[in-house]
Amino acid sequence: MSERDVQMAKRPEPAFDQPWHAQVFALTVHLNENGVFSWGDWVWRFSATLRRHGLAKDLNGGEDYFAAWLETLELYLAEVGTVAAEDAVDMRLKWETAYLATPHGQPVRLAESTARKG
Repeated sequence: MSERDVQMAKRPEPAFDQPWHAQVFALTVHLNENGVFSWGDWVWRFSATLRRHGLAKDLNGGEDYFAAWLETLELYLAEVGTVAAEDAVDMRLKWETAYLATPHGQPVRLAESTARKG
C-alpha cells in the first residue's frame, strides 16, 4: 500500500452524501439558533416523521433520512407560519425541475426569476 493509499484510508467519510443534505441540515440549525423553533421540539417532530415512515432509528444519514428531514422542516415551517405550505410545495417542484434539467456534475440553479418572489 502506498503512502497516498494510507493517507486516503485515514480520511474520514464525508458527513453528508449530497450537498443538499448539508444544506437542509445547516438551514435547520440556523433556524433553531435564530429562535424559530427549539431543538427539543425539532427532535420530537423529526422522530415522529421517521416513525410515520417506518424508518429505523439506526439510519446512516442516507437519502431516506434526509428526505424525512426535509419533509419535517417543510411541515414545521408551514405550521409555525414561516412559510405557506403551498409555497414550500411550489419551491420543491421548482427545485426538482431545475435538478432534472441540470447536466450531471453541474450545480443545480434556479432561474433568477424563480428564486425571488415578486
